Amino acid sequence: MKPASFDYIRAASVEEAAELLAKFGARARLMAGGQSLMPLLNFRLVEPELVVDISTIGSLNSIRIDGEWVEIGASVTQSELLDWPKLNEELPLLALALPCVGHFQTRNRGTVCGSIAHSDPSSELPLCLAILGGEVELRSTQGTRRLKASAFQTGMLSTAKAPNEMVVAARFPRRKPGEGYAFREIARRHGDFAIVALAARATASGVLLGVGGVADRPAVRDLGGAGGAALGEALNAFAWEMGGNDDIHATAGYRRELVRRLGPKVIEEARACRS
Repeated sequence: MKPASFDYIRAASVEEAAELLAKFGARARLMAGGQSLMPLLNFRLVEPELVVDISTIGSLNSIRIDGEWVEIGASVTQSELLDWPKLNEELPLLALALPCVGHFQTRNRGTVCGSIAHSDPSSELPLCLAILGGEVELRSTQGTRRLKASAFQTGMLSTAKAPNEMVVAARFPRRKPGEGYAFREIARRHGDFAIVALAARATASGVLLGVGGVADRPAVRDLGGAGGAALGEALNAFAWEMGGNDDIHATAGYRRELVRRLGPKVIEEARACRS
């Protein structure tokens, strides 16, 4: 199929983009990399009157350290973040997850913030944002606000972003001494959306486990220092609480079993990486 007709404007600034969103609201769509938007347009799942291209706004193409945070602008591609010299040092979990995001061709166009804004429950970057306790910065003509991942991600392909707002940055907390991270996913082929993705964050006080691909949004559970049989019971309870649905890729039962089987391995890897 071909998209329905729409107007196209390449915004020169964040202010111009915000003014266009204030005018058109839900009748406009933002585009940075287009890897999520273009398929939706082609299948006519969305039919906006206006597409606002923010890919060339210079202020959005930056990766910067802001105190205890790493701030990633809305037009930064996944490849640009993967090539950032400080990635392994500052955001080791993203260094592990990013190679699993699509293929190098799509990572050259797809943006970090675009993936987070699309909010696919199987996507790796929303999962990383959730388990790290990251934030999303939103801008409109009325001002700026920041939402924690838990508040921003409201469901499958659904966020708390208002129609007149745009995501201008994603903020991830910098790695803290003594923390360890691990990431694994199961997909039909490398680069496909994950059937199940697991991320673990180990600290001196215990371990957090994040799961994508089962519930309608990334789920995070504090498992404390559980191990052995207690860990197995905690993972089983976590898997059942997430529920899940059958689809063409896997059954809900298979997804829950992956959580039970892979969970201990990911947690062990994260604990072993603490330094």
